[in-house]
This record gives sequence, structure tokens and C-alpha cells, in this order.
Amino acid sequence: MTTIDGNTLEGVSATTLWTLHNRATEAKRSDGVIRDPWAVVLFDSIHYDYRKFGRPNQTHGLRARAFDTETLRFLAEHPKASIVALAEGLQTSFWRIEAAGAADELTWYSIDLPPVMALREQLLPDDARIVRLAQSALDRSWMDRVDASNGVFITAEGLLMYLDPDEVYKLIADCAARFPGATMLFDSIPPWFSRRTLKGFKLSDRYIAPPMPFGLSVDDALALPQRVPGVRAARDVAMPAGRGFFKVAAWPPLDRIGPLRRIRPSFTLLEFE
Repeated sequence: MTTIDGNTLEGVSATTLWTLHNRATEAKRSDGVIRDPWAVVLFDSIHYDYRKFGRPNQTHGLRARAFDTETLRFLAEHPKASIVALAEGLQTSFWRIEAAGAADELTWYSIDLPPVMALREQLLPDDARIVRLAQSALDRSWMDRVDASNGVFITAEGLLMYLDPDEVYKLIADCAARFPGATMLFDSIPPWFSRRTLKGFKLSDRYIAPPMPFGLSVDDALALPQRVPGVRAARDVAMPAGRGFFKVAAWPPLDRIGPLRRIRPSFTLLEFE
């Protein structure tokens, strides 16, 4: 198999290889938490020192499943919707949604920086339903390309934690203003972990994760309708259950324990006015 050098990705863009490592490793397991054939193809096609990310784990596979569940829920009511994947990286969500039988009529907007999009174009198949936009999610010109006539579902998977807080709130407010009635799904790290990354979070002795200046507790995220103009409602999305520790961590009664609730990562679904 011909492989492509993944070292073309640097900084925050390189973190998509970290999430790919975790997702593809799970997809290769017989008891993996996600079925993701295209993640395996990407993983095997990109030459990279994945081991510098440390031992793979279930986190990103479970996150992808949570995003898939909410995307499918939205498409069940809006089958012709526009799905906007901000900073999509090397996610392969479109093909999992297609495998679930929900991609026949949608339009999928894949947005990321040019080096990431170049890898996607080389390694993933063309599809008339996918609109590729090689640009930053913070460049609001992508909004001009999105057809909002059949509903809009915006995902920011693994993005917001790398932005400054002011950028995050402004991005959400701008999405709400431009796409009234739309839905947005994003993941957050808790504030304690954000502070840790600002001091240098080592995944291994050879790799320090980029700083993640934006963190939200689950309750802070649920309060966004009071903080961000245009946000009508917020809902916490549960982490799917995994194996071992990840099965225990997803046990609902644990979330009633205040200290545990405050330190966990979260997935938040926003509805715009």
C-alpha cells in the first residue's frame, strides 16, 4: 500500500492524527467501541509516528459515537439537512452516517485548513453530497456556502478547546445569528484540564499537546443560553458506554455526584432561536 507522510500536519492540525489513532485502533478491535472502516483506511495510509501520542484509548471513538447519535437524530427529522463539520480533520463521520442509511439526501460541508483538506482529497473518495471548503472555521465565509433551506446541523468536534474563549462565544453567536433554528453540537474539556494543558500536557515523552485555552464544565455549557445571544436551549449529551473504566464512567448515577460532574468532559447540543 502506498502511504502518505502525515508530517505535513503541524500544530493543532496534527491533533487529528491523535484522534485518528484512537478511533482506528478501536475500529480494528473485535470488541471496539466503534465501527469505522474509513478510519482504518486513513490510519494505514498515513505514515506517522503515532506512538508519540501514547497508548490509544476509547475516548475519541466514544466521542464520535455520541456525535453520530445526535446527527442521526437530527437527520431523522430533517433528511435533506445541511451538515456542517467545522474543523473536520480526518473524521470519517459522513461514511458512518451513510452506513446507517441516513445520508441519501443531505449535503455535507467539510471545513478545515488546506493541509488537512489536501490529505482528505488524496485518501477519501469524492462524493457529490460533500462540499469541501479548505479554510479556517473562523473564516466566516463558509457561512455563505451553506444551504439553510432544509435545516442546518453544525458540529465542532475537537475544535473549541483550542480557541480563545472570546473566539468561541463569538463563533457560536455568529452561527446562531446566521442560521436561526439551527442546531450545534460541540465537545468541551473541563476547566481544570484546560489549565493543565496551558502548563504543558505530555501525552508521551516525545509529544506535548497544544494548549487548550477554552474549557467549560457541563453546567457552564448548559448556561450558554443566558450568555450567548441567539441560543435558545442547551442539552447535555451523554457519553456512550465503553469497556472497563469507560463503562463505569458512563453510569448515569455518577453524574449526580457534584465533584465528579464538575471534572468530566461534556458534549453540548445547542438549539438556536
